Amino acid sequence: MVCHDDLMWEIQEHRRVEKQLSKLVPIEILKRYETWKNIATLSGPAGLRRIKGFRDEALTGKWFGYRSSRLSLKWRVIYQVIAKVLWIQVVEVTPHDYEKN
Repeated sequence: MVCHDDLMWEIQEHRRVEKQLSKLVPIEILKRYETWKNIATLSGPAGLRRIKGFRDEALTGKWFGYRSSRLSLKWRVIYQVIAKVLWIQVVEVTPHDYEKN
């Protein structure tokens, strides 16, 4: 799998993400997350923004500097782009309650 620039993005998951995925996340969200990771690996943030269903957007406030992609009405992937090394660091897969924290 190679994107048009012959570069692929590396997805790094925070250590808590594995625990969230194994205990909290429904199977249909896991499948959507795997699709999200495939797109992110091949096309990076620009590819995620092209998929309207993800509603990929920059966050503000406490999450300034991070982005969010929608996996469903309730579930989000919160991530940070580290462009110099083509990294996408996933910090959480969570129900949409991060604004309340």
